[in-house]
Amino acid sequence: MSFTLPDLPYAIDALEPHISKRTLEFHHGKHHAGYVSNLNGLVEGTKHESASLLDIVRDLSDDPGGSALYNNAAQTWNHTFFWDGMRPDGGGEPGGAMLDRLKKDFGSYDSFRDKFKQAATGQFGSGWAWLIESDGVLDVVSTGNAVVPVADGRTPLLTCDVWEHAYYLDYQNARADFVDSFLDHLVNWDFVESNLDAA
Repeated sequence: MSFTLPDLPYAIDALEPHISKRTLEFHHGKHHAGYVSNLNGLVEGTKHESASLLDIVRDLSDDPGGSALYNNAAQTWNHTFFWDGMRPDGGGEPGGAMLDRLKKDFGSYDSFRDKFKQAATGQFGSGWAWLIESDGVLDVVSTGNAVVPVADGRTPLLTCDVWEHAYYLDYQNARADFVDSFLDHLVNWDFVESNLDAA
């Protein structure tokens, strides 16, 4: 099986002004494409050749980040999940059942937002901030480098990429401003809720 770079689920300029077309040309067209290309070279002729991305990640999760195969499989999966978690005119407080669930597990939407922003801005160096479901409870975690929080039954619901290449062309070193834009203008709450329903 050969992995392919998925198309973005929106036009390449659809997230402007929050994420520019130029950023997506590099981030999707160069970084994500590079992970896919590397992954195809690494799985060729191995037992992982016909495995799914998450199966590869789970199989190697005892030593996350410890191999080129894990890193490229995880980054390929992470980026697709990141693109799907955004939409034009998204973000802000969700409605309905999703808001009820955030209130139940975090106390309020604002408490969730604060915790997510802290995870994203507090991640030292490259990594990801995640909204996850674990044992029936929502939580926020951060991971370094390529690590995917799928061990121990944790289900990713939403992620924000805080590697510098995700935001530097638009925000320079102001990671907090990028995270604000992500939360206030880009989150695809329908995607989050669909992941929660499937958890």
